[in-house]
Amino acid sequence: MNGGRLRRRYGLLLIVLLTSYLLSAFLHLPWIAGLKVGLFSVAGLLALRNSPMRSVSVRVVVTTALVVSVVMIVVSESLASDAVRAAAAIWTALLLLLTVTLLIRQILLMPTVTIQSIYGAVSAYLIIGLLFAAVYSASYYVNGKRFFVAGEPGTSSTFQYFSFTTLTTLGYGDFTAEFAGGRAVAMLEAMSGQIFLATLVARLVAAFRPASQPADQDGPSPDSTAQDGTAQS
Repeated sequence: MNGGRLRRRYGLLLIVLLTSYLLSAFLHLPWIAGLKVGLFSVAGLLALRNSPMRSVSVRVVVTTALVVSVVMIVVSESLASDAVRAAAAIWTALLLLLTVTLLIRQILLMPTVTIQSIYGAVSAYLIIGLLFAAVYSASYYVNGKRFFVAGEPGTSSTFQYFSFTTLTTLGYGDFTAEFAGGRAVAMLEAMSGQIFLATLVARLVAAFRPASQPADQDGPSPDSTAQDGTAQS
């Protein structure tokens, strides 16, 4: 089944990502980190479901990713050390990077822009913010629980908040990266967010046509042009 005939659905993927975001934003419980890894694994499966690839190697990669995710959830719940939390954050970032790469590729290969394309683009934008939040979390635990200026403590909620204010270039300033590496990653995220909105999202919105609106509504049809020419002659 080719990319043009494959019916892609991204609504459920968007719901899973929004659920993960809201859980991390409003609940500060120790098991939230493990739940987020599980939700991100589900997001990866949903993105892969829309892919036309069905080879044995893809199934092996999916199975491996699921096994690693389960191991990360179990280990992170049983061992609360900084090294384990850093490893879980790194794995989360890699999983989200793979997911957003696959998702953007699918969107670009779609022959027409539909509401599902918009859902997919919004999902990709959310994944980028969650990806960088995982990178900041990994840096925090690797550097002895230091990332923000003045030794501000880092949590899943604060890293997510810092990531999305950076991605959207709001820059409230209440949380600021302390080290040069953190500031460099933050600038990379800000540029990624602007490039994503100015290129992919703007292109999709400009090319979007509702299902009830014909694709050639913006210009005259060939038959009407021919009739006008005949009438003038």
